[in-house]
Amino acid sequence: MRSIIAEDLSNVFDQDPAARSRWEVIMTYSGLHAIWMHRAAHWLWKKKRYFLARVLSQFSRFFTGIEIHPGAKIGRRFFMDHGMGIVIGETCEIGNDVTLFQGVTLGGTGKEKGKRHPTIGDDVLISAGAKVLGSITIGDHSKIGAGSVVLHNVPSHSTVVGIPGRVVRQNGIKVHHHDLNHADLPDPIAEKMYDLEKQIKELQTKFEELKRMEKEKE
Repeated sequence: MRSIIAEDLSNVFDQDPAARSRWEVIMTYSGLHAIWMHRAAHWLWKKKRYFLARVLSQFSRFFTGIEIHPGAKIGRRFFMDHGMGIVIGETCEIGNDVTLFQGVTLGGTGKEKGKRHPTIGDDVLISAGAKVLGSITIGDHSKIGAGSVVLHNVPSHSTVVGIPGRVVRQNGIKVHHHDLNHADLPDPIAEKMYDLEKQIKELQTKFEELKRMEKEKE
């Protein structure tokens, strides 16, 4: 447990340039508090002490603003940047070196039983406000753009954006010329709006031409 705590601390400094000192991180980083309390709650859950596990997870939720079900399986070097509003469901499985930003939901899609939450591979980044829903798999080394809603499996080495989420980069092949910075991913909604605006202008031009032709006939 000591090695995991030390590893979590070291990971914060690797991930967050705002981290200045160990004591500042220990005392003020809610994402770190949440993962440490989850590790304790998950240990209780595995020992079938379900009530105590749920009580600890609820305390963590109240204290940090992050809701992680004690049944969720989370790997090493897990990092939640800011963290407020993150929700992780009971049957969620998260690999190593995963980063979540604020407002991320790893949830279910209904009242189904059994495995109903996502499986997240290793070295995955899920940006602010993204929703990954259902018993789907996000492949290793993938990135989910801010505000995306992902409902289907994502292959490894992919970048996904939009509602519903779609792959815009896979295995190093760029679909759009954007950097993988989570704040600068392509916006498919804006692109659709641009296409619609272009079509409207074309229709207006044709309408004006028809009006002119009618006047000439008169």
